[in-house]
Amino acid sequence: MYKYETHVHTSETSACASANGAAQAMFYKSKGYTGIVVTDHFFNGNTSVPHELPWEEKVNRFCLGYEKAKEQGDKIGLDVFFGWEYSYHGADLLTYGLDKQWLLKHPMVMDMDVNSYCDFVREQGGIIVHAHPFREADYIAMIRLFPRKCDACEIINSCRSDFENNMAKHYAESYGLRPFAGSDNHSAAQEKLNGVDFDEIITSEQHFAQLIKEDKYRIF
Repeated sequence: MYKYETHVHTSETSACASANGAAQAMFYKSKGYTGIVVTDHFFNGNTSVPHELPWEEKVNRFCLGYEKAKEQGDKIGLDVFFGWEYSYHGADLLTYGLDKQWLLKHPMVMDMDVNSYCDFVREQGGIIVHAHPFREADYIAMIRLFPRKCDACEIINSCRSDFENNMAKHYAESYGLRPFAGSDNHSAAQEKLNGVDFDEIITSEQHFAQLIKEDKYRIF
């Protein structure tokens, strides 16, 4: 059994994170994880990447947290993979299975509406996981759901209440969405941790997405 964190942020890229990529890698190594997926806030979310930069420069800047985590992970024996958290008016969609080179080639994703974005990612071999779909906050005017556009739904998020997670579980079961779990860790000090485990070691972003689509994983 190989344990992976699916939802983690770094201070290089996510404006709300306090731990850098290297610190996150060290933290998860100390907790016995095989690997992590860095899912920093995308350009339409709480990112620290300046919006006015040219696309290639923006992507390079966006990937800094992931690259620092991977650099440290390679040194200590922790596998680190790339993903991101796309945002739409308070709804957050974790995107897996695609890499930096894919982002560099597809600047048009920022011009797409949310439904077209989800369709395009999935057509390209990626997957969409709705993170904490029933999160409540002052800045979220309404809960938005995308049951026909997602592959899975976070029914366990370490930062959400039991009520929010239970609502997510009911939603996922009602629509036949795959259950998913992640810690949403911003600090490298979080006590409650979640994620998924596999019977085989993940070798790439594409491999991760494929095993999720094939239901060859378990949440914890």
